[in-house]
Amino acid sequence: MVQTFRARRLIAGVTGAVLLLGAGAAYAQEVTPSHLAAARAALSAVKITDQFDSILPTGAQALKQEMIQKDPNLEELIVKTVDEKTLELAKRRADLENEAAQVYARAFTEQELNEIATFYKSPAGAKLLDQGGRVTRDVMQAAEIWQRGISRDLAQSVADAFEPARQQATPAAQPAAGTPAPAATPAPAPAPAQ
Repeated sequence: MVQTFRARRLIAGVTGAVLLLGAGAAYAQEVTPSHLAAARAALSAVKITDQFDSILPTGAQALKQEMIQKDPNLEELIVKTVDEKTLELAKRRADLENEAAQVYARAFTEQELNEIATFYKSPAGAKLLDQGGRVTRDVMQAAEIWQRGISRDLAQSVADAFEPARQQATPAAQPAAGTPAPAATPAPAPAPAQ
């Protein structure tokens, strides 16, 4: 029994190590230049990284406010310095694009990336990008309304199904507390003996 347990642990450990090594090798796999170009085209078409455009300017603005609050007499120097350093760091935005392209290249084949780019560059794809957020909100609102209705109807349906059983299980009505009990009817007199 102990040997069986040890053998199972050894097999599980070896299997896990092989899976991890295989996954790591697949993840570290080199991406061809054409595959990476397809990933960049898909990213551009989907505009997935556009949402990150405001990170540096927002961070710079917050830093300016924080520093000016601490040293209001240095406001001009703070604004000038933060703006200069922000512009220097702006070129690092390309690093994010490169990382995102690598992620997409590992997740999708080159053909899939080309198909994604083609779709999102089409009028239908562009409309999906433009209207997708609003449509998703509308669908979520419709789902919430549907959920409330279906939950109400389910509760009512179950209550209706249980009503006969509930009535059978409920004892005859008892008088409410403090209500006088009805007068007792006298028992009939015994019949005269003969």
